[in-house]
Amino acid sequence: MMKNYNNNTLGEQFFHLKAPFASFRPFQSGASRSTTPIPSPSTVYGLLLNIAGIEQRIELANPVTLIRDDLPEIEIAIAQVSQPETAVLDQQLHQYPVGASGKELAEKTHGSKYWIAPVKRQVLVGLNLVIGMRAEKWLCERILQGLNGELDEPRYGLPFAGDNNFLFDSIEPIDSPLMARWYSPLEQGNRSAERGYCRLTVWIDRADNSKTQIEVFTPSSFCLQPPSNSWIQLPKSGIGSS
Repeated sequence: MMKNYNNNTLGEQFFHLKAPFASFRPFQSGASRSTTPIPSPSTVYGLLLNIAGIEQRIELANPVTLIRDDLPEIEIAIAQVSQPETAVLDQQLHQYPVGASGKELAEKTHGSKYWIAPVKRQVLVGLNLVIGMRAEKWLCERILQGLNGELDEPRYGLPFAGDNNFLFDSIEPIDSPLMARWYSPLEQGNRSAERGYCRLTVWIDRADNSKTQIEVFTPSSFCLQPPSNSWIQLPKSGIGSS
């Protein structure tokens, strides 16, 4: 459960997000790169802070960019308004070899890129989401100011839909959630999960990736209000900041 605040300081806000293309990639390697059907809670948390102009990282000069330990608490709920289609792109992936690997190939290409491999990448087509947030009112208001272009604060790039070449068409605040399927952590022993379950990153430990928290999520039936167990509190204390 979320930390108890005075009712006068706690706010709730919902957002409707649309993007023609999106891709939310879990940790993976290889020639085939999948996407999850929705952004993970950690991704949504970063998106909200980006809109609010709040930097997550401690120092940018370090080899590993650790996460600050004084970030604001947010409860997040994520839902699909409609299920996107999944397309597959065939691409040529240029890699940078380690050491002298493949140097014999460099001679054959006469200065052109020589460490190239074909890959397949999944892409969501027609992303249509609702995101709910519960946080202190100042943060809710700051995010609305960010959406309205009223913040005179530097930000790290644009809000993007997973890959940095996929942008949102719209991120609109709404007074109440739409009819949607809300994703919740799968309860142990639950054998009646809806189709569409997936593994999502809840929180990333940048100092020790083995401590990154990943859970299986399953969507609800279509409903107007997010179920109580769909709210995820972030950040996870003590992770990624040491």
